[in-house]
Amino acid sequence: MLDTIPNEKEMTALVGKPLYDVWNNLCALIDEKYDMDRLWDKGGKAWKYEYKYRRGGKTLCALYARENCIGFMIIFGKDERLKFESDRENYSKEVQKIYDEAQTYHDGKWMMFEPADTSLFSDFTGLLKIKRKPNRK
Repeated sequence: MLDTIPNEKEMTALVGKPLYDVWNNLCALIDEKYDMDRLWDKGGKAWKYEYKYRRGGKTLCALYARENCIGFMIIFGKDERLKFESDRENYSKEVQKIYDEAQTYHDGKWMMFEPADTSLFSDFTGLLKIKRKPNRK
């Protein structure tokens, strides 16, 4: 766990104002549809921070931050991969490419996106719905 949660000033200094806006918009998108526990942590070797959405011991997705870059990670298990594959033509080429190139581990396919803007947000919403039905009206 982190000793202190980064504030707006620290996050803006780390990722830059445009990406911090994308980060906030993505959080707002998730918060609007999902009532989840939100956990800050260290981002491991590749990232400075991890911000995870979890509920009932299951992770929905995680956001990551490092210098001038943000990440959005979603992990699909076997059933979720089947759902995506049956509907993949409804996703952008970029999302399909990241899906195809994502490493598959014993616990699922780890898809990491590095959004520079909000253009993939409708795809992210679709991916999140595969992972879990929204629990907010």
